[in-house]
Amino acid sequence: MWGRRAMSAAYRVLVADAIAPEGLAPLRQDDRFELVERPGLAGAELAQAIAGMDAVLVRSATRITRESLALADRLIVIGRAGVGVDTIDVDAATERGVAVLTAPAGNTVSAAELTLALMLSLVRHVPAADRSMRAGHWDRNRFNGSELHGKTLALLGAGRIGGEVARRARAFGMHVTAYDPFLDDARAREMGIELGALDAVLCAADVVSVHVPLNEATAGLVGESQLALLKPTAFLVNAARGGVVDERALYEALAARRIAGAALDVYEREPLPADDPLRSLENVVLTPHLGASTTEAQRGVALEIADAVRAALLEGDLTRAVNAPAVGREEMRRLRPMIELAGRLGRLGAALLDGALQRAEVRYAGGAEGALRPLAAGAMIGAMSAAVGRASVNLVNALHVAQSRGVHVDQVLAAPHGDFAEYVELRLTGAGGEARVGGALLAEGHPRLVLIGDYRVDVVPLGTLVVIRNQDAPGVIGRVGTILGEAGVNIGEYHQARLSAGGSALAAVSVDGPLPSPVLTALREIPLVLDVRQVQLD
Repeated sequence: MWGRRAMSAAYRVLVADAIAPEGLAPLRQDDRFELVERPGLAGAELAQAIAGMDAVLVRSATRITRESLALADRLIVIGRAGVGVDTIDVDAATERGVAVLTAPAGNTVSAAELTLALMLSLVRHVPAADRSMRAGHWDRNRFNGSELHGKTLALLGAGRIGGEVARRARAFGMHVTAYDPFLDDARAREMGIELGALDAVLCAADVVSVHVPLNEATAGLVGESQLALLKPTAFLVNAARGGVVDERALYEALAARRIAGAALDVYEREPLPADDPLRSLENVVLTPHLGASTTEAQRGVALEIADAVRAALLEGDLTRAVNAPAVGREEMRRLRPMIELAGRLGRLGAALLDGALQRAEVRYAGGAEGALRPLAAGAMIGAMSAAVGRASVNLVNALHVAQSRGVHVDQVLAAPHGDFAEYVELRLTGAGGEARVGGALLAEGHPRLVLIGDYRVDVVPLGTLVVIRNQDAPGVIGRVGTILGEAGVNIGEYHQARLSAGGSALAAVSVDGPLPSPVLTALREIPLVLDVRQVQLD
């Protein structure tokens, strides 16, 4: 289910970027890991280096493309020592079942401090004054600036870094507003931030600071129309991601002095081309993506991503994954029996289904917060494995694999089940009908198969399970036992269920190994037997 192997074989980790050596200590000091340090690779060389690796660690210099992953025959995780993943083809990684992990906290303080440094540089004209001094001038009047105290700061995004900027800005006596659709009013009040719509906060801002990731929703978030809302005296700072601000529109606004100035640490193209027109402007401060370029930040993100990769490989901890259910190590330990049960239900449901799988509904009743998505992924691992191969589907890509094959997956948080504290049910729809199976965890985490169709059963979901549908009549059970006995098949459990006397019945028979075809044929030829299916649940 999730890339763990016997500890006799070390996990191989490619360090493909310049990462602080002391930050790799969690991996270097653990003999379960072998580090291969080859920074600076690209193209075919990088693809060859990734082949045979369980993990690869990068910063911002190395790009992980679809081609880079072409030979990734056993890759489990990609670790990015930083927060952005615009240098990683996340879709390609997801298709291969590779978790992409980030280190979102390690550079928070450094990025926030750089943002304040850029603000101060703008409002006090520090870089221009420095250049003037070096040229032999003493132009005090030319560099008359303004204070941050009393000014309004508009944050575009008030997450980790934006929140740290807000805290420091308040210490300067600034009024802090923010546009952040994901921040609720109560939390904003705790942070001392006034929330508003994008246009409203831009209109009122003296300084705008960008703190959002680059994605489809934020690309070009600050364009020509947004810049037109700013005061002529306003400044803009972007130390988040290039592409969030339309640089062509920004250049035109700066060149025409429609805004007072801007400070950029990130760009649409990096390195910034030597002939980029932004370089020619006096009212712009440019730095070469220095947000995380401190000794403390580099050590911090390296330690954070090394620990995240270690936990993912050893514990199945996907807390830091951007493309998988965010499940921490303790939660994963708790959820693993339920996820494995969901996978077995998926295999059973797929075996009972007639026709190709078209739709799945995963229902969970229990107290595990955040369990539904990983349980749905676990169920799809089981349901899809027969079609795509067990090695091709895992927690990272299971829902993606289902979607790519046209399978719609619904996730339903059900009301508490009267009989079980932890219950998961899977309803599959195919071209030829439906299959419904349910399972539960009993005391001390023991899994049980408790529902097949409308029949209540009670079977340990391990090994080989034979499911027999028949008319409820004397002699069927005995005949089944005779055929299995004559074939030398040992029965572990035999649970017979019926809806009413003389109606239809179902038997869930746990046996010690797969039944040969002649035995299955003999069972199907028993009078009153309607159907026989077998599935390997492990």
